[in-house]
Amino acid sequence: MQEGNLEHWFAEMRPRLHSFCGRMMGSAIDGEDIVQEALTRAAQSYAASSPIAQPEAWLLRIARNAAIDVLRRRGGGETLMHDEQEQEPDPDADSAARAKATLGFTAFLPLPPPQRASVVLVDVLGYSLAETASILETSVAAIKATLHRGRARLAATAAEMPAGRAPDERERLRLRAYADLFNARQFDALRDLLAADVRLALPPDIRREGKGDVSIYFERYQTAKTQWHVEPVLADGRPALLAADPADAANRFVVLLDWSDGRIITIRDFIYARYVMDGIDIARI
Repeated sequence: MQEGNLEHWFAEMRPRLHSFCGRMMGSAIDGEDIVQEALTRAAQSYAASSPIAQPEAWLLRIARNAAIDVLRRRGGGETLMHDEQEQEPDPDADSAARAKATLGFTAFLPLPPPQRASVVLVDVLGYSLAETASILETSVAAIKATLHRGRARLAATAAEMPAGRAPDERERLRLRAYADLFNARQFDALRDLLAADVRLALPPDIRREGKGDVSIYFERYQTAKTQWHVEPVLADGRPALLAADPADAANRFVVLLDWSDGRIITIRDFIYARYVMDGIDIARI
């Protein structure tokens, strides 16, 4: 792969990378953070790593390591190298459990990271046992073991996942007030809610800082042909806004807001990263 094609290839890989990272983290939102970190690491190490014989495996390995770094800091990053089992299982015997791999990102949280990675790579992304072993830098026998255990555990725990935390009353009222102003197209009132040092992120690439620059953000909605409607929800268990096209319910994305002293200090808007919606758990509040 030529260095000039790297950015284009990163863009092509981003949805697949997010599918992996989101399930590794148990959250579509946290998964996007890992994707960004993985791509940054990959860009920094590309020159030293070239030539890369298996670029897709190389990138997924970087993403795996980035996810594990965060999980370890949280106290949940067991090694991805081994999962001992006395008798090598037959993954083909797990067909009933395999269907559970289509569940949302939070369903993967009960799985230890070795099982999580194996199930996602094989059952969600469709890699072979040999390809998965290469990505995770282990043996096919170890992958068979973690895959068997992961499928069984996913099937057993899928119905037991706890509901995300409900927002407190202040959070709920702030989200509702923002949604009401947005849906009424009162964008000047929304600009007045911005803190002086507000930060805006529009993944994958747009970042803005400061009230002056971030205020422009609302113009895209003020002039948009689509009359987006927003409502408060829980997105992977955290308070958020769900934006939807009234003419096409499948056309939707999430927006996250952080507040301080009644002012908005961060906006994360995923209008340009719709792949984040693949597997996200949405609950109305």
